[in-house]
Amino acid sequence: MRWVVSIAILLVFQWYSFQGLKTVTPNKWIWFSYISIVILVIGNLLIHTIYLERSPTTEPRLMYAIGFFISLFIFQTVIGLVLLTEDVFRVPQALYNYLTKIPGEIKFMPSRRSFISKIALGLAAIPLTSLLYGMYRGKYNFKVLKYELEYDDLPDAFDGFTITQISDIHSGSFDNVEKVNYGIDLINKQQSDVVLFTGDLVNNTTKEVLPWIPYFSKIAAPQGVYSVLGNHDYGDYMRWDTPEEKIKNIEDLYQAQKDMGWELLLNESRFIEKEGQRLAIVGVENWGSGFKQAGDLEKALKNVTSDDFKILMSHDPSHWEAKVLPHPFKVHLTLSGHTHGMQFGIEIPGWFKWSPVKWRYKQWAGVYEQAKQRLNVNRGFGYLAYPGRVGIWPEISVFTLKKSKTTV
Repeated sequence: MRWVVSIAILLVFQWYSFQGLKTVTPNKWIWFSYISIVILVIGNLLIHTIYLERSPTTEPRLMYAIGFFISLFIFQTVIGLVLLTEDVFRVPQALYNYLTKIPGEIKFMPSRRSFISKIALGLAAIPLTSLLYGMYRGKYNFKVLKYELEYDDLPDAFDGFTITQISDIHSGSFDNVEKVNYGIDLINKQQSDVVLFTGDLVNNTTKEVLPWIPYFSKIAAPQGVYSVLGNHDYGDYMRWDTPEEKIKNIEDLYQAQKDMGWELLLNESRFIEKEGQRLAIVGVENWGSGFKQAGDLEKALKNVTSDDFKILMSHDPSHWEAKVLPHPFKVHLTLSGHTHGMQFGIEIPGWFKWSPVKWRYKQWAGVYEQAKQRLNVNRGFGYLAYPGRVGIWPEISVFTLKKSKTTV
């Protein structure tokens, strides 16, 4: 039934968009071209989703098929909503004309107004061009976001300690080595003490990351590169012929991270020591509301004391309020990703931030604070499904930890 409703809605917007085009221009070649584009976009999506097996080779093409379909659908939806609003007035007038028509008169539906259709097409062109821009430029428009975080109980030896966080690489989506390499160079350019990756290295299978190992292995930091798993890393969104294949896939992912020089934390902790003091790096497996819940915070904190300064890597930000804040141990800084900021939204730094993803996640991008504990939700390094970004750009987060200055 859900598919029937979805197809019906799609057909309604197809019809309205074509009606708008016909009202604006009588040129049948333009009509034919538009219909051809619609058929090509929908046909391309069907071929990639139904007939082509998903693989590292077809995955980027599938992303583009989805991206073109989303762009077209949004374009048609805007037109449809505007013309549907016009019909709210046209239909009652048509009924009135029908009830009061002169005998022998056939036409009673008022003509669709050209300027309304022009407005509809003009409004629809805004998201269309934005989405196309996001596909070809926005998805590699890397931004370095820097934060200075003060803590009363930060060990003195770690005053000025720097952390670079990246998240949601989704290597199976990438299609431009030069641009990805530029992002990796930006990570290294920050010269942070430690680099932390908060999950979703792949979309579905380990094969996706294998061609990228030489590039991501260049990421380095004096205190190491640590990582955790995201919901996409487990291979849960693929059909496997045998359970053994799925197990082999994640074991290969563990090995890929080793080959890149990253230390994967599976509900574990590590300590960075400096001048006789230490800082705990804690990593849990994915724990998400509505997603896989393999994360075990208690197990990850097994060797950590309540007095240790703690940095937690947890892929899904819903873990923070559900498990981290209620825990008796104070976790000073939690680093997450997962949301991508929906790869679409509006941001004016320091003033305004909006994305439809806020209706799904309370914490969806940037730094949040409760009970003297902080959470950062990284907007992601890569992209998924829609192969682009509009307004919510790929992010490299950089944190400088500072010891709060005591005042007398």
